[in-house]
Amino acid sequence: MKQFTGKIAILGSGNIGLSLAKGLVKAGYAKPEQLILTRRNIANLAEFAALGYGVDADNAAAVAASDIVVLAVLPQQLNQLMEQIKPATVPAKQVFISVASGVSCADIRSKSYPELEVIRAMPNTAIAIGQSMTCVATDNASAEHVEEVCRMFETVGAVVKINEDLMTAATALCACGTAFFLRAIRAASQGGVEIGFHADEALKMAVQTAKGAADLLLQMKSHPEQEIDKVTSPKGCTIAGLNEMEHNGFSSSLIKGIKLSALKAGALYTKE
Repeated sequence: MKQFTGKIAILGSGNIGLSLAKGLVKAGYAKPEQLILTRRNIANLAEFAALGYGVDADNAAAVAASDIVVLAVLPQQLNQLMEQIKPATVPAKQVFISVASGVSCADIRSKSYPELEVIRAMPNTAIAIGQSMTCVATDNASAEHVEEVCRMFETVGAVVKINEDLMTAATALCACGTAFFLRAIRAASQGGVEIGFHADEALKMAVQTAKGAADLLLQMKSHPEQEIDKVTSPKGCTIAGLNEMEHNGFSSSLIKGIKLSALKAGALYTKE
């Protein structure tokens, strides 16, 4: 991978920010010394400092030294952060990446400078193992900067470019969606216990079955129903189980849950 030549500040280095930093270094996108990680208590970043990463408790100082600024804080913390770093922001030099749910590019510029290039990215917790599904969107950034951000997040999983008005929906489907699929796996393992397996056996079997099902779709580039048809036979046990789940609202409850999460995600940020 072509190495980035500038500096990257990751403001609010929690799980997402640290996973991104590790992914960028592991993939050869950047060296540890090109990254500046910030956190209120930098003692929590001692492990990274020992590996050569820059660490700082001063967000403005980190921004002043960087070309790419990643806003990896909670939506509720964003307004205060933008106020802190505005004096150090140089729109002609920098591009901002926000991973804060429900915060538009325009919202961020309203707390900074009108000409600032802002790109939104919505990864999920699988970023920790390099398997994130990250959606990327912008309303004003150059194609060159968008491609650079896509390259960054491809170091920690798959990337899809979408329209910004779909970013809240992406939060529900991809970020919240991790929990939905995990709950389905948990339910499958509980069913396995009820039909005779030990809990650890049932969980391992459910996890691998779910992974195999997902890989079938990714590698075969097929539709779920195509693969379902391959394991359902007339009067068979699979179709009987599927129909029982549907009678009890399996698909409907998942769809309703995703829609409700999308509504909630859009209300996390307060503009004032």
